Amino acid sequence: MGTQTNAPLPEGHELGGYRIVRKISSGGFSIVYLAEDAAGEKFAVKEYLPSALVKRGPGQLAPEIPAASEATFRNGLRCFFEEGRALARIFHPNVVRVVNFFRANETVYMVMAWERGRSLQELVLRHRGHQAGKAGKAGKAVLPERHVLRVFNLVMNGLREVHANRLLHLDLKPANIYLRVDGTPLLLDFGAARRTLDAEPQKLFPMYTPGFAAPELYRRTQRLGPWTDVYGLGASMLGCMSGQPPQPADQRELDDKVPGAIDALAEHYSRPLLDLVAWCLKLDPLERPQSIFALQRALRLIRVPTGMPGRANNAVRWFDTLAARAGVRRRDSENLTQPG
Repeated sequence: MGTQTNAPLPEGHELGGYRIVRKISSGGFSIVYLAEDAAGEKFAVKEYLPSALVKRGPGQLAPEIPAASEATFRNGLRCFFEEGRALARIFHPNVVRVVNFFRANETVYMVMAWERGRSLQELVLRHRGHQAGKAGKAGKAVLPERHVLRVFNLVMNGLREVHANRLLHLDLKPANIYLRVDGTPLLLDFGAARRTLDAEPQKLFPMYTPGFAAPELYRRTQRLGPWTDVYGLGASMLGCMSGQPPQPADQRELDDKVPGAIDALAEHYSRPLLDLVAWCLKLDPLERPQSIFALQRALRLIRVPTGMPGRANNAVRWFDTLAARAGVRRRDSENLTQPG
C-alpha cells in the first residue's frame, strides 16, 4: 500500500487517443483519470505508477526509474499489462469493463468503462450510525440485511467470472465495490490482481488493505487462492454491517476480536448471516469456503426473518428509491475507480 507521491498527468494531455480531463483518484500503486476519446465519450484511465519504485515531478510525463527499482518496476509493468489483457476478455455486468490498454510514457495504461454512481464505502460512511465507527460501539446496523445479501450475491456473480478466468482480485473492500445509479454493484480495481495458476513464484508481493486482507497476504510463501478472496468478501460484508473495517488479520493472530465484533451485531442481523461472515473470516484458509460457488450457495439459503430488528434509515430509502427508478437508463460508459 502507500500514498501516491507522484505528480499526475496534466489536464488536457493527450495519449493513446484519449484526452485527460482530470484526476479521479490515486493510491500508492496507480493514478486514475477521467478521460475522453475523440467522440467525447468518457472513460476511466488507470496509469501504472507505483510511487515506491518510480518518481515523477510536475511537468514530467515519463517517470524516473532508479536502477535499483528497474527490475521490479518492469516486472510489475508486465503483470499490469497481462492483467489488463485478461480482464479485457471478461464480459460480466458486475465486473468493470476493460476496453483498451496501451503503453506510453514508459508505463502502461488501462482504459475502463465509466459509469455513474458511488462506491459502497461512500454509502457506508454516509449512512452508518453516529456511534458505529467508534471503539466499543459496534452494535448499530448500517446497511439492512436484505441489501447486504442482494449486493454481495451480485458481487459474487462477478467474482466467480473473475476466478473462472484464472485471476484473483486480492483487494476486495467496500471502496472497490461500486454501485451504479440503479443500485447494482460493479467490482473495481484489479490493480492487486494476480494470476491464480502462475507456475513461478510471485515476484511482486500483492498490495493489500489491512482489515480486509486475508492472513496469507501478509506472507510471501503462503499459497493464495479463491479462499483468499472469500476472506475479503467476508471482511467487506462485516464492514458494511458494522460501519468500520474489521480487525487486521495480523493482529487477530495475537488477540482475535472479530468473533466478538460479529456477535455484537446479533440484534440487527440474522444468525445465519453472522455465521456465514464468521466462516469467511476464518484465519485458517482451509476452514473457509474454498470457492465462491460454495459461499454463494450458502448465502442464497439465508432468508431475512420477518420482523428482523433494525430501523429504516437513509441507506434503506436510497436503495429502495433506486429500485423504483424504472426509467433510469444505464450507460456502459462510466466507472469511478479507486486504486489500491
